[in-house]
Amino acid sequence: MSLEIGSEFHWDPAVLLGAEQGGLPGWLPEQRSLFATGCGALIELLRTLAPAGKLHIPSYFCMGVAEALSEQLPITWYRHLPDGIGPRFDTLRPVAGDVVLAQNLFGREEAGPWDAWMRAHPGIPVIEDHSHDPFGPWAAASTADYAVASLRKTLPLPDGGLLWSPRGLDLPAPRGPESNGAQLKLAAMLLKAAWLQGRPVPKDRFRELQQRGERELLGCAGPACAVTVAALPLLDVPGLRTANAHHARTLADALVTRTQDAFAVLSDGPFRVQLECASPSLRDDLLKHLARHRIYAPVHWRQDRGRLWSGDEEAADLAARVLTLPVDHRCGPEDVQRISDVVGSLGSRGLHSRHIIRA
Repeated sequence: MSLEIGSEFHWDPAVLLGAEQGGLPGWLPEQRSLFATGCGALIELLRTLAPAGKLHIPSYFCMGVAEALSEQLPITWYRHLPDGIGPRFDTLRPVAGDVVLAQNLFGREEAGPWDAWMRAHPGIPVIEDHSHDPFGPWAAASTADYAVASLRKTLPLPDGGLLWSPRGLDLPAPRGPESNGAQLKLAAMLLKAAWLQGRPVPKDRFRELQQRGERELLGCAGPACAVTVAALPLLDVPGLRTANAHHARTLADALVTRTQDAFAVLSDGPFRVQLECASPSLRDDLLKHLARHRIYAPVHWRQDRGRLWSGDEEAADLAARVLTLPVDHRCGPEDVQRISDVVGSLGSRGLHSRHIIRA
């Protein structure tokens, strides 16, 4: 059983297969540009495109990225919630000179609706964000002008923002040097690996490096670090994706079985498991309860009405009540059971009767 579940990735050579074992062929776009961050890739792409209008962003989205993009051009919002319905295209009204950012939210969306929308609006550039499933079916068969993925969200790499054009359009190159944040993140990954092996490494040491690294990486449009460039083609991406999806399905099924009517499974996907709670306070109680058991659940994503936010009350309300259970390729059967037991031990009183999003 793991010392902890979730939190940042550690460095794990076991996930490197090599090209001769299927690591490279077939899953990396042939024409690509590799940045330090997905946000940085988007910033540089928008600088290159220099659109005259606005950027349309989904209302359930990372506000930190939205804030960084708002410095490049004005942004506006269309409704897209984590409810399995997909984007509400009636709220998406771009005009000539605008750009649209689409997202495969939690890796649960399908390409069809966006393909149809793009065919109906051929003059509007679309950038797809595949950060939650960079190498899934939609990403592989995308028909968008551009696609981007923040790789360190799903792969054990210190940095990496992959930018490609499914339509074969020219891509910007990274700008500036590598980020020192990537070196800090790599140092943290190495120290965490030693800590997991029982070495006398203080946990607060690699946590401090992780946090400093994330701050320095934020929005970096420089190139990915040498370790990411070298390791990315060798990763067992199909194996990692399969393990993620399997563990997410197993956990979702276990939660539904033990809590009976407290949850309803909405869909399958490779990006962990999302829970919707009845109130923000109950969501925060569950976060603390999990942390007491060394299970560190991220939140996707808080919206502070006192700062930049979507203006979509339903999106902000959901953002205050949803958390992500950190089940991924690092988990074994005991870890999946442990998450289920810990969530179940809190009881079903605070978990919304209709929403467990398996993703």
